[in-house]
Amino acid sequence: MSDLQCPTRLFLARHGDAAYETSLVTDHGGWLSAAGRAQSRELGERLRGERIARVWCSPMSRAVQTAEIAAGVLGVDVVVREGLREYAVGALAGTDADEAAVVGPVFQRWVEGDDGATVPGGEAVAATVARVVEVLEEVRDTHRGEAVLVVGHGGTTMATVPTLLGTPRATAYDLALLGGGYVALEGDADGWRAVGKMTTG
Repeated sequence: MSDLQCPTRLFLARHGDAAYETSLVTDHGGWLSAAGRAQSRELGERLRGERIARVWCSPMSRAVQTAEIAAGVLGVDVVVREGLREYAVGALAGTDADEAAVVGPVFQRWVEGDDGATVPGGEAVAATVARVVEVLEEVRDTHRGEAVLVVGHGGTTMATVPTLLGTPRATAYDLALLGGGYVALEGDADGWRAVGKMTTG
């Protein structure tokens, strides 16, 4: 089997539960709650037998903290990639708007095939997916034949996995993860496959 055919086993996880400095909508801030720290340790423990080679993560603090705790359990290092960050809230930042009420319909338009669907003042869902896919392909190519944990966010995971798998976008709604939950994927030169899902944190 050539190196190109050695699959990378990728565990794409949502960060642990977080608390925030303000109730206003924001792209920044947040830190793991006590429950989130426990979920992060449990994530590392659940993957201890997978021989994880490295942990990659979003630069957002809740993801970095999750990655560092899980990596400590696994005895590996952490790589941070900007492309893994959560979708941008755009014009909602600093407001007391109902984020879900605004983002939900935008996401639904993307599910229905509108690649121009964009959070007001923010990033198109299709652009978010493209940057996350780029990083996951880097992870795949860097770790052929190895297992890797990638810590990201709920929104980006829901949007990206159907694109990777070539499944209908509506399957995104089946990918809502609790803190510390993950989707297990394998990727090689022939593409990506789903091999498992852990929804509980």
